[in-house]
Amino acid sequence: MNEKKTVKTKPFKKKLLVIDDEKNMRHMLSAMLARSGYMVDTAPDGQAGLQKVNNSIQKLKPYAFILCDLKMPNMSGMEFLDSVRDKIKETTVIMMSAYGTIDTAIKAMQQGAYDYISKPFNIDEVLLALKKAEERENLKHENFKLKERLRKIEDSYSFGSMIAGSAKMESVFRLAKKASEYDSTVLIQGESGTGKELIAKALHFNGIRTKKAFVPVNCGGIPDNLLESEFFGYKKGAFTGADRDKKGFFEEAGMGSIFLDEIGELSLNLQVKLLRTLQENEIRPLGDSQTRKIDVRVIAATSKKLEYEVKKGAFREDLFYRLNVLPINIPPLRDRIEDIPILSNHFLEKFNKKFNKNISEISPGALSILSIC
Repeated sequence: MNEKKTVKTKPFKKKLLVIDDEKNMRHMLSAMLARSGYMVDTAPDGQAGLQKVNNSIQKLKPYAFILCDLKMPNMSGMEFLDSVRDKIKETTVIMMSAYGTIDTAIKAMQQGAYDYISKPFNIDEVLLALKKAEERENLKHENFKLKERLRKIEDSYSFGSMIAGSAKMESVFRLAKKASEYDSTVLIQGESGTGKELIAKALHFNGIRTKKAFVPVNCGGIPDNLLESEFFGYKKGAFTGADRDKKGFFEEAGMGSIFLDEIGELSLNLQVKLLRTLQENEIRPLGDSQTRKIDVRVIAATSKKLEYEVKKGAFREDLFYRLNVLPINIPPLRDRIEDIPILSNHFLEKFNKKFNKNISEISPGALSILSIC
C-alpha cells in the first residue's frame, strides 16, 4: 500500500528593505534579518530606495517593512518618506538615526512612519520593533476580516431599517433586495406588526424610484364612500363640497410608489376600479370625462390570507393575480424567536439614545420571558 507523503510548506518570508548610507550597517542588518526569516533588499540612499519600492510595486510584490535611515546623501529619509507615502499604504516604515530628537521622531510618524529607532541600537531593539509592527499588521488584518464579516452579515440580515438574525428573515431580505431592483408589483403578506410597511419603504427607497414620492395608503382606515375620490381624485363640482380639483393618491405618487396597506379591506366595487387602473395604467378622477395615464409602482400589503378571501368571494381572483406578481411573506416573530435578542438589543440602543439612558443589557430572565410564545 502506498503511503501518502505529507509535503511541508516553507513559511512565507516577508520582504524587507533596508535603506542606509553606511555599508557596514546595511550588511549587519541584512545578515541579522535574513537569519530571522526575512527576505532582505538594501539601498544606499533614499533615491535608490525609491527605485526599489517602485519596482516592487510594479511586480505586485510590495515590501512588508522598510527600515530607513534619516540622514543620507542624494535623498534623506524624510524626503524618501514624503515621496513614497501615498504608494506604500500597506507597508510599515521604521526610521533610524543617530541624530534624531523627539521632534524628529514625531515628525517622521506624522508623515507615515510607524516607529523610530535611535542609533546605536542592539539587534533585539530592531527585532522587537518589527515584532510590534507585525502584531499591528495582524490586528489590522483581523479587524478588516471582522468588518467584512459584519458587512456580509448586515447585507444578509438587514434590509432598509429592518434587522434580523434568523434564516427565515434572511430569505425574506434576499427576496426583497432582489425585488427592489425591478419595477414589478409586490404583494407583502404577514400578520399585523411583522413589518410590512418597513419592507414596502425599503423596496421603494432601495429601488429605481427612490428619488420619487412614496405614498402610503391605509385602505382600512378610509370610509368606503370616500375611497374612490381619495384614490383617483376629483374635479371641481363632481359632488357637493368639491369646490376645487383634487389629486388622488395615484397622481400624488407621480412616478414614485404607492403602498396600499390592508388591501384586503377594499370593497368589491373599488377592487374592480383598482384592477382597471393596474391593467391600463390610467385613472379617471370623479367628474372627469378624460382618463389620465400614470406611471406608479404598486406595493400592496395585507394581514389577510388573500387566497382564502378569493375562495370566500370577498376578493377578486383577477385582482389577486394582478397584485401577486412578486409575493413576499413575512413570518411572525413566534416562528423566529432567534430574532428576539437582536430586536431587543436594537430597541434598547434606540431608547437609550432617545431617553438619554445607559442601560447596558437586557437580563437573561427578561429575554427568556420575551421568548415565551
